[in-house]
Amino acid sequence: MTKTSRFVAALALCGALFAGSALADEFTDNDVDHWMGEFKATADKGRALWVDGTLGSNGVACAQCHPNAANTHPETYPKYQKQLGRVVTIGEMINWCIQNPLEGEEMKLDDPRIVAMQAYVNFERRGVEMSPGKH
Repeated sequence: MTKTSRFVAALALCGALFAGSALADEFTDNDVDHWMGEFKATADKGRALWVDGTLGSNGVACAQCHPNAANTHPETYPKYQKQLGRVVTIGEMINWCIQNPLEGEEMKLDDPRIVAMQAYVNFERRGVEMSPGKH
């Protein structure tokens, strides 16, 4: 194989790879409907947990201080939280509330319950402009 033919072959391979990857970020309306349905189902699970007084040991539910996720402002995270003394995510703040006011056990941040509660508070604040770090 000559130097020129190797170059042409390499160019063709790169073109084929590039053309294939261009399709990787395309999606259909059905895809979007499916993804939004999954998000809404997760947010609904989060709402059920939000009003559940059994996340902690004292019968308190998140909704008692934050009905409909009021005053949670997920659009401002990550931000500095004086309770934790550092910049945290909304999931870490939810976890802090479960451990402290609710007197519950710490959850891993990838626990489906924490993820669902984050989905719920974000669902309640949909349409609000992102403003990370704002207090």
